[in-house]
Amino acid sequence: QVQLVESGGGLVQAGGSLRLSCAASGGTFSSYTMGWFRQAPGKEREFVAGIARSGGSTVDLDSVKGRFTISRDNAKNTLHLQMNSLKAEDTAVYYCAADARRSWYYIARRIQEYDYWGQGTQVTVSS
Repeated sequence: QVQLVESGGGLVQAGGSLRLSCAASGGTFSSYTMGWFRQAPGKEREFVAGIARSGGSTVDLDSVKGRFTISRDNAKNTLHLQMNSLKAEDTAVYYCAADARRSWYYIARRIQEYDYWGQGTQVTVSS
C-alpha cells in the first residue's frame, strides 16, 4: 500500500511562487507514474501535470503552461510541483497521485487511471 503526503501549500500573493512536494512511502516510488491534480471550489478535479517512470513529463493545463514544472526525485521518493507567477485562479486543493500499472513511458491523465491519492494541500493565491 502506497501512502502519499503532500506539503508546501499555503497562502501567497499573486505573482509569487510555491513548491509543492509529495512524499511517497510503502511502495517502490520509481515504478509509479505520478501526477498532480487540482480541485477548485465548485469545480471538478482536473489534471495539471504528470511524469512517467522514464522521467518524461507533461504539463497539460494550458493555463499553467510555462509557469508550473513537475519533477521527481526517485532517490528521495518525492514528487514536486514548482509553481511560479501564481494567479488567483490557481487557488485550489492540489493532490498528488500514483499510477502503479502503466508502462515505462506512459503518463496517465484521467482520475480513474490513478491508484493512490494524497489528502491534498490547499493553495490560496490572493489578488
